Amino acid sequence: MRLRGELQFPGDKSISHRVLIAGALAHGKSFFTNCATGLDVKSTAACLRQCGIELDLRCSVGTVTGGEFKNPLMALHCGNSGTTARLLTGLLAGQHIQAELTGDVSLSDRPMGRVLHPLRIMGADVHATNRKLPLKIRSAPLKGISYTLPVPSAQVKSAILLAGLGAEGQTVIFSPLPSRDHTEIMLKQSGVNIEIRQQKIILSPGTGELEPFKMDLPGDPSTASFFAAAAAVLPGSELFLKNILANPSRIGFFEILRKMNAGLEWLEIREDRGEKVGDLRVQSGTLQGVEIGEAEIPALIDELPILAVLATQAVGKTVVTGAGELRVKETDRIRAISENLKKIGGDIEELPDGFIISGPSQLHGGEIKTYGDHRIAMAFSVAALLSGGPVRLDDEACIDVSCPEFFQLIRKACN
Repeated sequence: MRLRGELQFPGDKSISHRVLIAGALAHGKSFFTNCATGLDVKSTAACLRQCGIELDLRCSVGTVTGGEFKNPLMALHCGNSGTTARLLTGLLAGQHIQAELTGDVSLSDRPMGRVLHPLRIMGADVHATNRKLPLKIRSAPLKGISYTLPVPSAQVKSAILLAGLGAEGQTVIFSPLPSRDHTEIMLKQSGVNIEIRQQKIILSPGTGELEPFKMDLPGDPSTASFFAAAAAVLPGSELFLKNILANPSRIGFFEILRKMNAGLEWLEIREDRGEKVGDLRVQSGTLQGVEIGEAEIPALIDELPILAVLATQAVGKTVVTGAGELRVKETDRIRAISENLKKIGGDIEELPDGFIISGPSQLHGGEIKTYGDHRIAMAFSVAALLSGGPVRLDDEACIDVSCPEFFQLIRKACN
């Protein structure tokens, strides 16, 4: 089997959440195309509608009309989306909205403490039993703070910045290590008085309303990584991945692919509203094991499940450390990766903050427990292309959280 041809992907999930939020804060109507189609972004859209925001995702050109936020009449259900829950907590606190946030079983078991702590320092009236959903927000005056992120987290950083839009005084965030910077880019492009440095972000008061915008969202690099991985390892493969987000904070996986000896080339890099976008050519190669440490993790955190599958086909050892954050994703991804790879013939040693994989290994069929985690399901769907027997997932539907078109795209690449 080999993969050939061109693929285009739904818009980046992280940017899609933020486009809806920025549009909700803007004065007037914003237009966008290629918004992510997964359930997570639909959760953000539904919550914003409950808060009085006019929003339409049904047409080829989506729209969101900024306006005055209103207290929702019912609890805001964030589904499986940690991004929705954490960003809305900061947004609604900054807009002085009273609301309750809930989620599904998986989201309700994920930690919210890292968001709650800085927001409370700002004066937010936010409460959650055991620092988990459900979470209640009451209107309270906020003040700007200087805050150092204990771990790199785009969601925590974004929650603070969104709250800071409604705070008195300057908000300053220090981050020892980089993380996704879509929120600060989007705020700057929308006319917010924000200064972005390498380890420091300064949000000045008196920002006012954001400017409406038009944007064509670039394809999601996290989704594209699964196809790039398959093309890198299946002999004779060559894929062109079109219009992919090339933000430096999001392309760590592709840089690792290059280090592993895959054929990889960015083509026609351009910029749209502060975000780099490009086309990517991926060709198969004889892959080599690599070592990945803490400094590299933030730029490829969502791609580590597929990296683990890829590592089973690389010559030598692949060592991943400093990835303890995987323990508190949709599931304990380190445990899920380890258990499932062993079931299909992978040679993996589980570490507290990562794993060691020795390769190459001949994968075979097996039953995969996804734990309802879309990244685990997508990674082992690629493993099925590499295995000598059928690989069956207990829950394919969980992939709809991020990319309902996933299997359709696989079929297209395989033809």
